[in-house]
Amino acid sequence: MPLPVTASARKRAHRRSVAATVVGNFVESFDWLAYGLFAPLFAARFFPSDNALTSVLGAFAVLGVGVLMRPLGGLLLGRFADRRGRRPALMLAVSLMAGGSFLIGITPTYEHIGLLAPLVLLLARTAQGISHGGEWPTAATYLMEVAPERRKCVYGSLFSLTTCAGAFTASLLGGGLTAVFGPQAMAAWGWRVPFLVGGVLGLVLLVLRAGLAETDVFRREVSSRTGRGSLRRVLGAHRYQVLLAVLFVAGTATVGGTWTAVVPALGGQLSDPGTMMWVVVSATAFLMVVNVPLGLLADRVGAARFLAVVSVLFAVAGTWSYLTMAGTFTSLLLTYGSGVLYLTCATTVLPKLLTEIFPPQVRALGIGLPNAVTSAVLGAVMPVSAAFAAERDASAWFVAAVMAGVLLALPAAVLARRPRAVRPVLERSGLTLTK
Repeated sequence: MPLPVTASARKRAHRRSVAATVVGNFVESFDWLAYGLFAPLFAARFFPSDNALTSVLGAFAVLGVGVLMRPLGGLLLGRFADRRGRRPALMLAVSLMAGGSFLIGITPTYEHIGLLAPLVLLLARTAQGISHGGEWPTAATYLMEVAPERRKCVYGSLFSLTTCAGAFTASLLGGGLTAVFGPQAMAAWGWRVPFLVGGVLGLVLLVLRAGLAETDVFRREVSSRTGRGSLRRVLGAHRYQVLLAVLFVAGTATVGGTWTAVVPALGGQLSDPGTMMWVVVSATAFLMVVNVPLGLLADRVGAARFLAVVSVLFAVAGTWSYLTMAGTFTSLLLTYGSGVLYLTCATTVLPKLLTEIFPPQVRALGIGLPNAVTSAVLGAVMPVSAAFAAERDASAWFVAAVMAGVLLALPAAVLARRPRAVRPVLERSGLTLTK
């Protein structure tokens, strides 16, 4: 006769499940930043050219392919999670992530295998792009289905916490390796170390996720349902929810594409060497401290109301800080910090908001597809748009467009909280409120 499971044993199992879910965000953040940090070091070894800039552009073009693969990941892994289960999808996502990291870390360079080198690099980033597109929505679905009702935003804050921790670790590892081995050794072979570390982290996470139990929601409400994971149903009966998801994600996509790429680049040009790196380290360290308190506050005031207030405040503070950015540490910290603080607040409540608007049988796909498509399109457009606007002295117009994306959270919050009030208008336009 099996022994009864004690309350303390259930709590320990629950904590292990939560940890195995959110740590995937740490590995993803670590991997993504590591590629960006070390691409200039290995670019010429995969894309040889007399012009160093051409080599770097080749390496970042591969990074762009990874971004474009995210919608495919949101579609494939989201559908897989709704049809086969949250746990198998989480296992597949981390397998692709770890495999891609190991492949980059061990791939011979162009000097040894010719054109196969960049092709293998492209394959690795494709696998990781698919993984990144499906990891977060699947993990968010799993976590929100096991989280207590009144602590969903606190649980969501763990995604922001692990994202910051991954970026923090990657930047520290990069700085530490460069200090110990020097630039020549890093260019020769040291750049491989972060990718091998990322692969090992992925394997550890794979072992942790092997012990995950499937969610009660999937077993009870999804596994026996027909039409689960149906793309036709998501884009048909649930197109209203897809629209809401796009509105909610638009802010994080526009700000993410600007504040994590454009602001550091501009800050590096305006300031002394190394200043911007310390700004990033300082802001990231601060965010790791405030993540959970922000989640507690969001649970107290309500996720939709919290996001609406944060969006309005950032529309003012972010616009001012971006347009007045100077080369001092304080100015750069205010500019960069305002953007990443907004991203932290938004990503703290998005898991709760998005999982609530989709029914369980299409939840992972419903979150994954609009999130990945919106993030990929807007995230890719923002850096190019910023450069175009700066050349034409139109940065004010650019930041206005960014904030327009941020403020889309306001109608989304209203529609999500009071769907009955807009039912007649939506039905006349062909949209439905099917849950």
